[in-house]
Amino acid sequence: MPALASHRKPRSRTAKSSPAVGFTTAALAGVTLLSTQSATAAPSDPKPSIEEVQKKVDDLYRQAGSATQEFNKAKEATAEKRAEVDQLLDDAAKRTEKLNESRRALGNYAAAQYRTGAVTPTAALMFADSPQAYFDQTQLMDRMTDQQRRAVTEYETERAAAAKQRAEATKSLESLTDSQESLRTSKQTVQTKLAEARTLLSKLTAEEKARLAAIERKKEEEARRKAEAKAKAEAAARAEAEAERQRQERETTPGGDTGTGTGTGTGTGTDGGTYAAKADKVLAFARNQIGKPYVWGATGPSSFDCSGLTQAAWKAAGVDLPRTTWDQVKVGSRVETADLLPGDLVFFYDDISHVGIYIGDGKMIHAPKPGANVREESIYYMPIYGSVRPA
Repeated sequence: MPALASHRKPRSRTAKSSPAVGFTTAALAGVTLLSTQSATAAPSDPKPSIEEVQKKVDDLYRQAGSATQEFNKAKEATAEKRAEVDQLLDDAAKRTEKLNESRRALGNYAAAQYRTGAVTPTAALMFADSPQAYFDQTQLMDRMTDQQRRAVTEYETERAAAAKQRAEATKSLESLTDSQESLRTSKQTVQTKLAEARTLLSKLTAEEKARLAAIERKKEEEARRKAEAKAKAEAAARAEAEAERQRQERETTPGGDTGTGTGTGTGTGTDGGTYAAKADKVLAFARNQIGKPYVWGATGPSSFDCSGLTQAAWKAAGVDLPRTTWDQVKVGSRVETADLLPGDLVFFYDDISHVGIYIGDGKMIHAPKPGANVREESIYYMPIYGSVRPA
């Protein structure tokens, strides 16, 4: 009997090696894909240096300061518009009452006409008690006709005035809405800038924060050295002015009498003395605020922003300043940094977003930024835009 042929398939070396080949192929494909992705993917942004972080944070605070001035301006405009709208609405209510009075007068005349309109003059004479009574009644009706004409004129006048008042109130309400929207936008901008600054700082490690603090100390030291140099220059100028004053006294008072010179040592004579008196009040107020927190949009008494502090300080001396740095820089007279006197306002940055009160010796009192308190600091800590003497 012939042997039956085997139905088993012979082992295939190719089949045996196929799993390994498949795995290798897949792995290679994966490597190729990763390589392709790595080659085409955008490289991750390098971590900013501490110097870059410090610059970015300072810039964000400056932008927040500028947005704070926008907020202050919008807040002031909103308050003015609200007062204007309230006044217009009050006037409109009074106009409406006058219009109602004119309407009631016309109604009374119309009712009187209705009651007497159906009676002819002949009938009125016949029904009158006497000719004299008829005459009196006719005179009365003539006077009522004149009054009625005046009432119609008054009604038309009041109606036109009321319509104008309503139109003005509507326009002012629309303007108020715009001011409120600007206020919300400015507020959101400030909050966004401050949040970005906090986020940047929160990502720093302890070592990076220490390095950032070192950079800040170096910046403060440089500003302090410049202030000390200005203090020496001011002291020299005062000494020179005093020497000149004494020399003039000796020349004008024979025999060595002390004379009656009135120089103040500031080089500004009587005007300087008047200004110095006001400045003393300004500085006394400002010094009493040292240690209070900066809060954007605040005008005291428990917290201030930069222009809120300068406004409140000069108000203590009887001088009303505008609310924003942009408007405060326009008051009084401009002065050079070399000619600064205590009480002068020093403005910073090209966008005039910060201001401080000069106290002499190259220093100022100011409300710096969120997270900091009112303090004394060198005017050279920030780039100076310019200075003014408010009064």
